Amino acid sequence: MYKIVADSSCDLKDFPSAPFETVPLSLSTDEATFVDDTNLDVTGALHYLSTYHGRSYTACPSTVAWTDAFDGADEIYVVTITSGLSGTYASACLAVDQFLAEHPEKKICVVDSLSTGPGLVLLIEKIAEWKEAGKSFEEVATQIVEYQKSLRLFFALQSLHNLAVNGRVNKLIASAIGIMGIRILGTASAAGTIDPIAKCRGDKSVLERLIKEIKECGYHGGKIRICHVENLPLAKTIAEKIREIYGEIDLQIVPARALCGYYAEQGGIILGCEC
Repeated sequence: MYKIVADSSCDLKDFPSAPFETVPLSLSTDEATFVDDTNLDVTGALHYLSTYHGRSYTACPSTVAWTDAFDGADEIYVVTITSGLSGTYASACLAVDQFLAEHPEKKICVVDSLSTGPGLVLLIEKIAEWKEAGKSFEEVATQIVEYQKSLRLFFALQSLHNLAVNGRVNKLIASAIGIMGIRILGTASAAGTIDPIAKCRGDKSVLERLIKEIKECGYHGGKIRICHVENLPLAKTIAEKIREIYGEIDLQIVPARALCGYYAEQGGIILGCEC
């Protein structure tokens, strides 16, 4: 039996087509902590965090949370948020070492997505697809690394405040966003860090530049997954424009869970695609 285990930045609460479990990150202030599990009131947590005037921060899952999730399977495929911005991949690797010391007969593959949200979803779906097709552990573990290289992640954010105060982006870049309707359009770099592309004024400008970037990255109609932070209208507009150009592609939209919602902030859009 196999299982796919991902951290909560994948935005999925369940995945009916395969044995699947998420391990939560947490979001905290000096007064409260929110565990990004499937029971969390995401809207309420994000509202609290957006109106809190003190320090806020996130924490990766504990090794115990990971090892608990590994139980019950002979083959485990672990997919994590980018190591370029989080210690989650490192915590997963430490948990794997501890788990294998007690269960040396198990097989575990850990995938650093170098991405977040939709990027993890595409990796999870591909692993499930290959296991359904009968691929061996060794085949999946080798091929998923190459598949990850074919994925691209883009984001359109109207605030970089939480990313900046937690040291994920330059504060000077963050200070220019959100003024006069300015959004930042960016991508995940090859190292899994945030690489700003352009400043866009308004949703129309964001849409036009995002379509341009998707074309230039080599997209030709593969899967697309979009996550949004309470901004379904813009997510749908982007989806409609992509379908207008590429036809009835495999495209799905999901709301962000708390981790992606905290960093992408209100109105944020994250898009992952196969190129």
